[in-house]
Amino acid sequence: MAIDKYEIVIGCEIHTQLLTKTKAFCACENRYGGMPDTRVCPVCLGLPGAMPRVSKGYVELGAVAGQALNCNIARFTKFDRKHYFYPDLAKGYQITQYDMPLCTDGYVDLPFSHYPKNEQPGGEKFRPKNFKGDDCVVDGKYRRVRIERIHLEEDVGKSLHIEGKHSYIDYNRCGTPLIEIVTKPDMTSPEEAALFMQTVQEILRYVKVTKGNLEEGNMRCDANINLNVWEDGKLYHTPISEIKNLNSFRSIKDACTYEAKRQLDEFINDRQEFNPGFKVTMGWDEVKGQTVVQRTKNSFVDYRFVVEPDIKPFSVSEELIAEAAKKVGELPEAKRTRFKKEFALSDFDAETLTSTRELSLWFEEAASKSKSPKRAANLILSELLAVLNEKNMTIADVALTPAHIAELADALEDSKITSKQGKEVFAEMLATNKMPSVIIKEKGMEIVSDAGEIEKIVDAVISANPNAVADYKKGKTNVVGWLMGQVMKESHGKANPKQATELLNKKLAAL
Repeated sequence: MAIDKYEIVIGCEIHTQLLTKTKAFCACENRYGGMPDTRVCPVCLGLPGAMPRVSKGYVELGAVAGQALNCNIARFTKFDRKHYFYPDLAKGYQITQYDMPLCTDGYVDLPFSHYPKNEQPGGEKFRPKNFKGDDCVVDGKYRRVRIERIHLEEDVGKSLHIEGKHSYIDYNRCGTPLIEIVTKPDMTSPEEAALFMQTVQEILRYVKVTKGNLEEGNMRCDANINLNVWEDGKLYHTPISEIKNLNSFRSIKDACTYEAKRQLDEFINDRQEFNPGFKVTMGWDEVKGQTVVQRTKNSFVDYRFVVEPDIKPFSVSEELIAEAAKKVGELPEAKRTRFKKEFALSDFDAETLTSTRELSLWFEEAASKSKSPKRAANLILSELLAVLNEKNMTIADVALTPAHIAELADALEDSKITSKQGKEVFAEMLATNKMPSVIIKEKGMEIVSDAGEIEKIVDAVISANPNAVADYKKGKTNVVGWLMGQVMKESHGKANPKQATELLNKKLAAL
């Protein structure tokens, strides 16, 4: 027996905390951190007699997420109870959605331009492929990953382990509103799974559904992975492993890479094959760089799903769905494509200027106010973002407005100031918040573009430097640059460089 080839199959379950003011089913404040067990109540602790109530904002943000990820939004839905034991699950069950989720049948398109150029663990470079007859390549530019469902559910508490000696439970996170995004098994490499989560994070941040901070646990990924293995022409499937709570793009890639190799070794050595009712839950040991078995699941019967008796099934209004669609607006990939077309931006510049929704809107306003959107883009990219990065600030923290950048871009475009003076104006603008036109006037920077004035200066420089003129006549054309320096010196840097250069060359050629 010999293995001909193998293929990785990955589906993701992404848990995302939503930016509601309160928790999912009670009035406790929804925020990260703080003293343990200070934002809890009988409802989120699951005490006897406590009655949960659905937050309207929770359903609204779930619908916004669904619209942003191209899902159908249910007009009628309900909550269910999912029973299992875990130390930080106070109630012994989780309020979630089972057979009637809020959102279904969505998709995310991953741009081929974002794919890394490295190889899969199997040694073959990534190639787009079809799943069950569905064409997963869109417009020759995107790889489509299908979303099976997005359902609403509450988060559980957090286990705290102190110096390996004691464990505690912080219940502040109990009842935090989540959505769980469940994909079809459409991903075929660890790199693609990481890119998928990165793209989802970008989209959901754009529509202000979540902070998306992986380090805070705002987003976590469970990766379901197994292999299709061809041996002597026959197809086999390895058992599915669910790698839990991956909280960085690197850990998604590394964990799936390791698990793919482990499953292949297991298949070769122990002939482990797929069982539809069996799944292994794995953890990822970041330090050791390997997956570890946590528990096994035999079937959904383990969860004993029942309809949540304390929350009635409810309708989702057309008004809520329409409002959710309005809040989505233009998504980052569509915005990038438009910016490149409208403003002649490079791929890199478009990527940078659409890295956050706030920055993209700020740039677009500056571009709309300027004669030269391209120059406005360059000022933001080369000057403004450098300052923001250095000071660890965002565009929302800066006092400058798009009008400042637009006016400075126009001054440069009209050759009222030189590029060197532009840097001086930007620094002064940042320090004082004065408009560029005011700074240029106060500092007497405006370039002299009057042909007569420039000609007088050029004539004076030629007359004062006969040796340089003689060198020019002997063929030493490099003296032109030196003479131009003298022109700029005589004009105190105010002569229009383009006009002065043209006039100097014309005068010298006529000698």
